[in-house]
Amino acid sequence: MNTAPRFKRILLKISGEALQGPKDFGLDSATIYSIAQEIKTTHELGVQVAVVVGGGNIFRGMQGEKQGLDRVTGDQMGMLATIINSMAMQSALENLGVHTRVQSAIEMQKIAEPFIRRRAIRHLEKNRVVIFGGGTGNPFFTTDTTAALRASEIGAEVVMKATQVDGIYDKDPKKFPDAKKYEFLTYMEAISQKLAVMDLTAVSLCMQNKMPILVFNLHQSGNIRKAVLGEKIGTFVHL
Repeated sequence: MNTAPRFKRILLKISGEALQGPKDFGLDSATIYSIAQEIKTTHELGVQVAVVVGGGNIFRGMQGEKQGLDRVTGDQMGMLATIINSMAMQSALENLGVHTRVQSAIEMQKIAEPFIRRRAIRHLEKNRVVIFGGGTGNPFFTTDTTAALRASEIGAEVVMKATQVDGIYDKDPKKFPDAKKYEFLTYMEAISQKLAVMDLTAVSLCMQNKMPILVFNLHQSGNIRKAVLGEKIGTFVHL
C-alpha cells in the first residue's frame, strides 16, 4: 500500500449541504467533526490543506431571487453563509488540535483575516489548514469558482471536490440504475457533455491553469486520505 502522498498541496471543496448532515437546514455538529477528522488524518500525512466551504445549507443567492431579493444582495448573503460554515469548520479542526486560519474575501477583521495570497501560502508552509470564506468576494460567482481560483492562486496541485456521490456519471445515478461512471474525463468532455462536475466558469478556469479536478464521495470514511495517496477513487478530470 502506498503511504507517500501523491499531492503535497490540495484545495478541498466541500459543499454547504455536506455540513448539514441528516438535517434539512443548518449545521450538524457530528457531521462537521467527522469531516474535520478526515481532514486531520490527511493533514497528518504532511499534506498542505486548503479548504473552500459552500453556504447552501444556510442560504443561496439564487434562492434570494425567488424570494424577491436582487441577485447581488442574495449572493452577498450567500457569501456570509460561507463565513459561518468556515468558522464552524475552524472550530472543529482546532478542537482536534489542527491549527487553522480563516481568510475571507469580504473584510471582517474581528472574525477572519482578509484573503492575502502570500499570507495564505505562508500559513500552509507553517503547517496550518487555511479555510477560504466569503466566496470570491463578488456576486455571480459560485464557491466552485472560488475553489478553482484559490487553488490556482496558492499553487495547489489539485482541486478535490467532495460530493454526495462517488464520481461523475453520464446521468443521475440516484434516478437511473444504468448510469455510467467515468474514471477519467478531459475538461472539454466535461464541458461539452454538460456533466455535473463544477460550474462552467470553474471548469474553464481549471482548464486554463491546467488544474486537475478530482470528484469523489465525501461520506465514505477515509476517502480524502485515499485520494491524496493516489488510490483509484472518484473521477479525475484533466487535460
